[in-house]
Amino acid sequence: MTVIKQGEHGALLVKPDSTFKVPAYPLQEVFDPTGAGDAFAGGFMAYLASRDDVSAPALRRAMVYGAAMGSFAVEKFGVDGFDHVTVADVRARVRAFKDLVHFDMEDE
Repeated sequence: MTVIKQGEHGALLVKPDSTFKVPAYPLQEVFDPTGAGDAFAGGFMAYLASRDDVSAPALRRAMVYGAAMGSFAVEKFGVDGFDHVTVADVRARVRAFKDLVHFDMEDE
């Protein structure tokens, strides 16, 4: 398994049998991209550590948590983007991610 960060284009999870892409969270303005990749990695690993699960669905959810954390990082300068972020804020952003990319397939 390999995770490839793609900056403003999100990240890829590449496994021998599959690829999963998570987009960057759309923001009105990016203030400072410094540290976004580290924030992504922290969110990704923290999610996995909290679940003790490395199944395919857990890895995909970890990608979304990583992208959410990266989005907080770019909203302000340095670590200031995390000053007032709560667990509820992170969960809300993850839910917004789901709403952004989720759709139902019509029967064809």
